[in-house]
Amino acid sequence: MNKDKALEDLFLAQQPHFDDNDAFMASLQKRLDAVEYIKQHQEAAIRHYKLTMVLAFVVGLISGGVAMAYVLFMPASVPLFTFRVQTGFFGWLAENSRLIVVTALSLLMSFGLISIVKNVLEIVHMRRRLV
Repeated sequence: MNKDKALEDLFLAQQPHFDDNDAFMASLQKRLDAVEYIKQHQEAAIRHYKLTMVLAFVVGLISGGVAMAYVLFMPASVPLFTFRVQTGFFGWLAENSRLIVVTALSLLMSFGLISIVKNVLEIVHMRRRLV
Protein backbone atom coordinates (compact mmCIF):
# COMPACT_ATOMS: atom_id res chain seq x y z
CA MET A 1 0.00 0.00 0.00
CA ASN A 2 2.84 2.35 0.86
CA LYS A 3 4.58 1.63 -2.47
CA ASP A 4 1.38 2.44 -4.36
CA LYS A 5 1.13 5.79 -2.61
CA ALA A 6 4.76 6.55 -3.42
CA LEU A 7 4.21 5.72 -7.11
CA GLU A 8 1.07 7.83 -7.17
CA ASP A 9 2.92 10.78 -5.66
CA LEU A 10 5.72 10.32 -8.18
CA PHE A 11 3.31 10.43 -11.13
CA LEU A 12 1.38 13.39 -9.69
CA ALA A 13 4.61 15.34 -9.20
CA GLN A 14 5.45 15.14 -12.88
CA GLN A 15 4.13 18.10 -14.85
CA PRO A 16 4.70 17.56 -18.56
CA HIS A 17 5.41 20.66 -20.61
CA PHE A 18 3.74 20.95 -24.02
CA ASP A 19 4.77 23.52 -26.62
CA ASP A 20 2.27 24.81 -29.12
CA ASN A 21 4.84 24.92 -31.78
CA ASP A 22 3.75 25.59 -35.39
CA ALA A 23 6.48 23.31 -36.72
CA PHE A 24 5.26 20.47 -34.52
CA MET A 25 1.66 20.98 -35.67
CA ALA A 26 2.73 21.09 -39.33
CA SER A 27 4.76 17.89 -38.89
CA LEU A 28 1.87 16.20 -37.12
CA GLN A 29 -0.57 17.24 -39.85
CA LYS A 30 1.80 15.95 -42.53
CA ARG A 31 2.05 12.59 -40.75
CA LEU A 32 -1.71 12.37 -40.31
CA ASP A 33 -2.19 13.13 -44.01
CA ALA A 34 0.27 10.38 -44.88
CA VAL A 35 -1.57 7.92 -42.66
CA GLU A 36 -4.90 8.90 -44.24
CA TYR A 37 -3.45 8.46 -47.74
CA ILE A 38 -2.15 4.99 -46.86
CA LYS A 39 -5.51 4.07 -45.33
CA GLN A 40 -7.38 5.14 -48.47
CA HIS A 41 -4.90 3.27 -50.66
CA GLN A 42 -5.33 0.09 -48.64
CA GLU A 43 -9.13 0.36 -48.77
CA ALA A 44 -8.98 0.81 -52.53
CA ALA A 45 -6.66 -2.19 -52.84
CA ILE A 46 -9.00 -4.33 -50.73
CA ARG A 47 -11.98 -3.31 -52.89
CA HIS A 48 -9.93 -4.17 -55.98
CA TYR A 49 -9.01 -7.58 -54.55
CA LYS A 50 -12.63 -8.34 -53.68
CA LEU A 51 -13.75 -7.35 -57.18
CA THR A 52 -11.01 -9.49 -58.67
CA MET A 53 -12.10 -12.50 -56.63
CA VAL A 54 -15.73 -12.08 -57.68
CA LEU A 55 -14.64 -11.72 -61.30
CA ALA A 56 -12.51 -14.86 -61.11
CA PHE A 57 -15.47 -16.74 -59.68
CA VAL A 58 -17.78 -15.53 -62.45
CA VAL A 59 -15.21 -16.31 -65.14
CA GLY A 60 -14.82 -19.80 -63.71
CA LEU A 61 -18.58 -20.35 -63.72
CA ILE A 62 -18.95 -19.14 -67.29
CA SER A 63 -16.01 -21.06 -68.73
CA GLY A 64 -16.96 -24.18 -66.79
CA GLY A 65 -20.53 -23.95 -68.05
CA VAL A 66 -19.45 -23.50 -71.64
CA ALA A 67 -16.95 -26.34 -71.39
CA MET A 68 -19.53 -28.65 -69.85
CA ALA A 69 -22.08 -27.75 -72.52
CA TYR A 70 -19.46 -28.46 -75.18
CA VAL A 71 -18.63 -31.85 -73.71
CA LEU A 72 -22.25 -32.88 -73.13
CA PHE A 73 -23.57 -31.91 -76.56
CA MET A 74 -20.86 -33.64 -78.61
CA PRO A 75 -21.18 -37.36 -79.34
CA ALA A 76 -18.90 -39.32 -77.05
CA SER A 77 -17.89 -41.91 -79.61
CA VAL A 78 -16.38 -39.42 -82.06
CA PRO A 79 -12.81 -38.34 -81.27
CA LEU A 80 -11.99 -34.72 -82.00
CA PHE A 81 -8.77 -35.53 -83.82
CA THR A 82 -7.08 -38.76 -84.84
CA PHE A 83 -3.65 -39.89 -85.99
CA ARG A 84 -2.74 -42.62 -88.42
CA VAL A 85 -0.56 -44.17 -85.74
CA GLN A 86 -2.62 -45.56 -82.85
CA THR A 87 0.17 -46.67 -80.53
CA GLY A 88 2.02 -45.02 -77.70
CA PHE A 89 1.64 -41.32 -77.07
CA PHE A 90 -0.47 -40.64 -80.17
CA GLY A 91 -2.95 -43.34 -79.22
CA TRP A 92 -3.32 -41.83 -75.76
CA LEU A 93 -3.67 -38.36 -77.31
CA ALA A 94 -6.44 -39.55 -79.65
CA GLU A 95 -8.29 -41.26 -76.78
CA ASN A 96 -8.15 -38.17 -74.57
CA SER A 97 -8.62 -35.60 -77.30
CA ARG A 98 -11.99 -34.46 -75.96
CA LEU A 99 -10.63 -33.77 -72.47
CA ILE A 100 -7.57 -31.99 -73.85
CA VAL A 101 -9.64 -29.76 -76.12
CA VAL A 102 -12.12 -28.91 -73.35
CA THR A 103 -9.26 -28.03 -70.99
CA ALA A 104 -7.56 -25.86 -73.60
CA LEU A 105 -10.87 -24.18 -74.45
CA SER A 106 -11.56 -23.42 -70.79
CA LEU A 107 -8.11 -21.95 -70.26
CA LEU A 108 -8.35 -19.86 -73.42
CA MET A 109 -11.79 -18.53 -72.51
CA SER A 110 -10.69 -17.73 -68.95
CA PHE A 111 -7.63 -15.88 -70.19
CA GLY A 112 -9.69 -13.94 -72.73
CA LEU A 113 -12.38 -12.94 -70.26
CA ILE A 114 -9.87 -11.92 -67.61
CA SER A 115 -7.98 -9.82 -70.16
CA ILE A 116 -11.15 -8.08 -71.30
CA VAL A 117 -12.31 -7.33 -67.77
CA LYS A 118 -8.85 -6.13 -66.73
CA ASN A 119 -8.68 -3.76 -69.70
CA VAL A 120 -12.15 -2.38 -68.99
CA LEU A 121 -11.30 -1.81 -65.33
CA GLU A 122 -8.06 -0.10 -66.29
CA ILE A 123 -9.92 2.22 -68.66
CA VAL A 124 -12.45 3.07 -65.95
CA HIS A 125 -9.62 3.74 -63.50
CA MET A 126 -7.87 6.02 -66.00
CA ARG A 127 -11.08 7.97 -66.59
CA ARG A 128 -11.50 8.49 -62.85
CA ARG A 129 -7.98 9.89 -62.64
CA LEU A 130 -8.64 12.39 -65.40
CA VAL A 131 -11.88 13.68 -63.87
